[in-house]
Amino acid sequence: MIVIKPKVEIFTELNGVDILKHIERCGRVCYKSEGKITENSYGPFVKSIIDRGHEAVLEHFSITVKFTCDRGVSHEIVRHRLASYCQESTRYCNYGKDDFGSQITVIEPLYLERGSESYTAWEKACCYAEMHYFNMLNFGHTAQEARAVLPNSLKTEIVMTANLREWRHFLKLRCATSAHPQMREVANILKEKFKESIPIIFDDIQ
Repeated sequence: MIVIKPKVEIFTELNGVDILKHIERCGRVCYKSEGKITENSYGPFVKSIIDRGHEAVLEHFSITVKFTCDRGVSHEIVRHRLASYCQESTRYCNYGKDDFGSQITVIEPLYLERGSESYTAWEKACCYAEMHYFNMLNFGHTAQEARAVLPNSLKTEIVMTANLREWRHFLKLRCATSAHPQMREVANILKEKFKESIPIIFDDIQ
């Protein structure tokens, strides 16, 4: 069994200034103020539409992200309906094959301290599930049947494509202190990546 930490990868090539200029070009059609576009007008314009709540304009640019997380977190991610998804399938992925090193991979919960009793209990439970998953395969069951015994901590990769407005909504919900700690973990990673790559759009999200 392999234990890893979650991670986030942005598939879309991001040029923050170009994104803001694109949003400005789209949004100024509403006001027929295209003549006010200058080399540096995109920043104040985009900030003003966010401040006014005119976030429909942000739907004119989409970003694709791959989350590597556990199955439980992925179930929360797909609750965001205004997005498109592709996810690693336990129906078709047979973790007994060489492609997967003939072992399962699980995500380490950030709230468990290595060496603690609770961490050891979690690790043993995952190992036990792995053993019985391979038993099921050896009994002749298909991967989609054997998956019934896999743990919630099983690593999955899920690709999500959403527009900027939906990403703002996603981060507001999933970075909140009330969010599940493992959901917050990947959401905060993404938030920092977005803030680093794209000015203004995500600056107000804590």
